[in-house]
Amino acid sequence: MKTRLSIPVFFVIILLARSIDLKANSCDTVINEKGLSIKKLKIETNLKSNVVYPAILSGNESQTLEYIERFSVNRRAYLMRTFARGKKYFPKIAAIFKKHNIPTEFKVLIALESAFNANAISSAGAVGYWQIMSNVAREYGLKIPEEIKSLKKQEVSLKKTAHKIPVVDERKNLTKSTYVAARYLKDRCRNLKNDYLLIVASYNWGVGNVWNAMQRTGKSDPTFWDIKKYLPSETKAYVMNFIAINVIFHNYEKFLNNTLTFKATPDRDYTASITQAMPF
Repeated sequence: MKTRLSIPVFFVIILLARSIDLKANSCDTVINEKGLSIKKLKIETNLKSNVVYPAILSGNESQTLEYIERFSVNRRAYLMRTFARGKKYFPKIAAIFKKHNIPTEFKVLIALESAFNANAISSAGAVGYWQIMSNVAREYGLKIPEEIKSLKKQEVSLKKTAHKIPVVDERKNLTKSTYVAARYLKDRCRNLKNDYLLIVASYNWGVGNVWNAMQRTGKSDPTFWDIKKYLPSETKAYVMNFIAINVIFHNYEKFLNNTLTFKATPDRDYTASITQAMPF
């Protein structure tokens, strides 16, 4: 009689061995009703979680892991594009933030705010890389078009000259606007007791609104998870995306190679059968 082998089984075993942690295996032989010996290879497997959170986001795993896993799949192209573009901007931003003792993880806010676009303008009138409103720009000393015009009038009246002063908006200057973003975040760290997720929420929604949401909880020291139900959907997504991007970038090589595992799975048995002829 001819020997029959279920060849695809070997490909299944090879794929499993490459993608999972092989814990144990055994091989048993049985005789089926047709007199053929059936060799059954039993493979016990265990998928181990290998995702690592940045230190400042540690402790938020249970509330965010599922969201990040979906984000890593649904927004894969966006994540790869943002990581590539960030190579030009993130080192400079991180250096400025370090001078102000701001966690470098906050650098991804520039991607969420403007997608690295100096000319970005929001519907509310925020401008530039960090989407800074005009009142904040004035408070932190950035020159914006309205103030340039005022300075021009003063110079004309004092010097009786009409030489041109260029109309600039320093919110579109990466270095100057990043220094302001660092100082602004530093102030929010003091306002919100270094609760980083509340600080991120305040950057999107305003610190006053976050304070009001904190008061509504009735708690003396509420966290982002306590106030989440009081936040607009945009701010909820903003904070969750901040977490997701940082976690993915912290595990970027595994993400890129499709070896990033978010949840450990219990042992599972995979049984492969190899059928051979049994001589009479």
